[in-house]
Amino acid sequence: MSGWDGWLAAQRAERERAGLQRELRPRPADDELLDLAGNDYLGLRRHLEVRRAAAAAGWEWGAGSGASRLVTGTTTLHAELERELAGFTGRESALVLSTGYQANLAAVTALAGKDALVVSDAHAHASLIDAARLSRAAIEVVAHNDVAAIRAALAAAGSRRTLVLTESIFSVLGDAAPLPELAAVCAEHDALLVVDEAHGLGVAGSGGRGLVHAHGLAGHPHVVLTATLSKSFGAMGGAVLGSAALVDHLVNRARPFIFDTALAPAPTAGALAALRVLRREPELPSLVHRRGAELAARLGVPPSAGAVLSVPMPSPRCALAAQAAVLAAGVRVGCFRPPSVPDGVSRLRATTSAALDDADWSRAVDVLARVVDEERAAGRRTA
Repeated sequence: MSGWDGWLAAQRAERERAGLQRELRPRPADDELLDLAGNDYLGLRRHLEVRRAAAAAGWEWGAGSGASRLVTGTTTLHAELERELAGFTGRESALVLSTGYQANLAAVTALAGKDALVVSDAHAHASLIDAARLSRAAIEVVAHNDVAAIRAALAAAGSRRTLVLTESIFSVLGDAAPLPELAAVCAEHDALLVVDEAHGLGVAGSGGRGLVHAHGLAGHPHVVLTATLSKSFGAMGGAVLGSAALVDHLVNRARPFIFDTALAPAPTAGALAALRVLRREPELPSLVHRRGAELAARLGVPPSAGAVLSVPMPSPRCALAAQAAVLAAGVRVGCFRPPSVPDGVSRLRATTSAALDDADWSRAVDVLARVVDEERAAGRRTA
């Protein structure tokens, strides 16, 4: 066995001892489990209109886009999606990328640089963290949702170009960022607030237009949005939304956009169809919030600002045991353990779904509430 083989084996053994080993679990297309783990909050992934649009685009345009956006990869589908996304969120322009991860990389790396400062919330998503590191900027991580700490960091930045990174609704805790306060602080210090609306777009604000729109910040000159099309829109891809000047800058300077193959036709058309369904049925997000409040009450945890519900567990092993017990009862939930959680607390992560009918939703809630009570009690006994 080579030295590398030995190192890999030792790394796996260490993860297993800590209860942090992860495995891929392929699922069939006709999976019968009740899904409270995925991000298809509005149930649009399998919506007939969305599926038909994706299938038709694949048939008409082919399986892939054929090139990067600046070569021949930009299609009329991309242009339609960008125009309608911008209109929906109240922004001047939008730029579609292959993933939400790429959208964050593109925005931050193109706007920052070695002469800039990036101030990042301690609970920011991994894609924002990686983007900040790749930007070569100086980085200051501040406590979660600590506006005073951000104000102090910006005051000390002097004349440096400065970006503040946050999520509108955080992917682990499910809580909301204080966006009005953050926007005001950024305007005061001429900093740019980059808001990842991955978990806000589609479920927060009027008709699902996002938390930035809900707070009246859609046209704010110091606010830039990023988003994913793989959650509420049930497809794939990402977007950066802001001014026309911002989009022009990204087209010319954002390496994750310039050197990446364009989003394929099928998910582009699927996301566009999902957006049109949401505009036609603006009541969809309200079902997510009603169900989320019900689930939070049953589990004894704070309600989410979006569709993500965080359920703290006593230990990584306890969280894994609860996930396995729920799965055995026919329900799938997520499980977050270090290093995926910034505060080191292992959690079950349940996502509210509008895709389930009332009977299946009630059964899923009953199963999860029972298992969580049992595992918490077991954890207290062994503590």
